Amino acid sequence: MSYDILIALIGFAFASSVTPGPNNLMLMASGANYGMRRTVPHMLGISLGHAFMVWMVGVVLLQVFVTYPVLNIALKVISAAYMLWLAWKIANAVPPEAKSVTGTPFTFLQAAAFQWVNPKAWFMAITAISAYAPQDRNIMIGALMVAAVFAATNLPAVSVWAWMGMQLRRWLGTARRLRVFNITMALLLVGSLWPMLAG
Repeated sequence: MSYDILIALIGFAFASSVTPGPNNLMLMASGANYGMRRTVPHMLGISLGHAFMVWMVGVVLLQVFVTYPVLNIALKVISAAYMLWLAWKIANAVPPEAKSVTGTPFTFLQAAAFQWVNPKAWFMAITAISAYAPQDRNIMIGALMVAAVFAATNLPAVSVWAWMGMQLRRWLGTARRLRVFNITMALLLVGSLWPMLAG
């Protein structure tokens, strides 16, 4: 991988990781509800889970989707249903009468698994492999190089969102404010489905 392509890939990985999307909205909600320390497994699950996904897309899945387009449609339906369920869970994390947050933050494995139903994660993985994977190397090695850049770039990018959520905790000190915040995050998560459904 040339220096110019590496710099371009780092820029793409950071920009696509730090901009709003399902992962970042959920991290912001988790930071606000559970704090930074309890959100760390969620952040690591996103970063390493997405890196693994990028590698798998490069090695196997692009060819599978070309051969069987119906699988891409099925993935969209499953993704939309799962994200609607997550939005409902976020919106109901704090009942109106509650004084403390209910539920638990995402675990490492839950966050890693979520990448496979996250439309933005799919877009990022397919674009990165299509545009930046070295063509002069073994497919597995080229995909691994792109995945490694994503793993290194993604964690600091998504951590910003958990930190922002944590900073909001002071203002979200009442159950009513936290309830409004969680409903807002849930609606934004549902809204993030639009590009996938419109495509």
